[in-house]
Amino acid sequence: MSQIGLVAIGRNEGDRLRQCLESVFGSVARMVYVDSGSTDGSVEMARSLGVEVVELNLSIPFTAARARNAGFARLMELEPDLQYVQFVDGDCEIVPTWLSHAQQVLEAHPEVVVVCGRRRERFPNASIYNRLCDIEWDTPIGEAKACGGDALMRVSALQAVGGYNPNLIAGEEPELCVRLRQNGGKILRVDHEMTLHDAQMTRLKQWWKRSVRSGHAFAEGAWLHGAPPEKHWVKETRSIKLWGIYIPLVILSSAWLTKGLSLILLGSYGLMAYRVYQYARRSGYSKPHARLFALSCTMAKFPQAQGLLRFYWGKVFKKPSRLIEYNAAGSGTPA
Repeated sequence: MSQIGLVAIGRNEGDRLRQCLESVFGSVARMVYVDSGSTDGSVEMARSLGVEVVELNLSIPFTAARARNAGFARLMELEPDLQYVQFVDGDCEIVPTWLSHAQQVLEAHPEVVVVCGRRRERFPNASIYNRLCDIEWDTPIGEAKACGGDALMRVSALQAVGGYNPNLIAGEEPELCVRLRQNGGKILRVDHEMTLHDAQMTRLKQWWKRSVRSGHAFAEGAWLHGAPPEKHWVKETRSIKLWGIYIPLVILSSAWLTKGLSLILLGSYGLMAYRVYQYARRSGYSKPHARLFALSCTMAKFPQAQGLLRFYWGKVFKKPSRLIEYNAAGSGTPA
């Protein structure tokens, strides 16, 4: 019998959820789907497939981390002897060979507690924003600091650190991985196809909100684990402050004093974009993809700064963070 259980989370994912659940039929001991208020029949569909369903109480603020914890808790109630748990977003389909390969990796490397592979966009050419997601998923092979929402984890390691932080509205997997690594575990990204993701991101507004959320995640991650030796997301947060806040403020505040000469600083953004482009080319990206990646990384500093300030504002006025959704169709599966 398989030693793997699956936890999927989602809301109003429709056919994407069906594809997700059906992709692991016969490969896992038990599936648990955590729903966060679907109105499209997702709950009924999942139950018709024989999947255990957990319906979240939405009077408590929703986070993907909370959903994953709820699914994992129910999975352990049903199958307490499982050794591994695959987490997946409801808008993803698991590649047929992934689970067996990932299990073999964990069995061969007892020091590894999380293994992840290549997540790909199902329709990367549908929009430049889908293409950017596909580029983002292509992370380096080998030992890593963090995984994404799709990963196979060792049950004992997850239990040892108390699961996900349910209060985080974004960046929950990297934060979890910090604690897993502090507890002696290793995170491994392998060169193997893992999942197909369907972002359905076609508008600039969606990209902007997604970038706002990432800025919030960077700021909160640095707030929680920014102290040495971890310095989690400290560098990223400093970069957002510099490019998204400090330089624009200098330009705007001194333009009248310098008679517009401070606008020369705008050229630094072009220099940054060029450096990112060179990095992308060295990493093997084609010229068009490298240009797109460089442009996105440069322009994202501004919405990321908005997310960073939003986090600090909440801390100062003691207001809880609220979910930042870029895709109304599936708020339970933030990508």
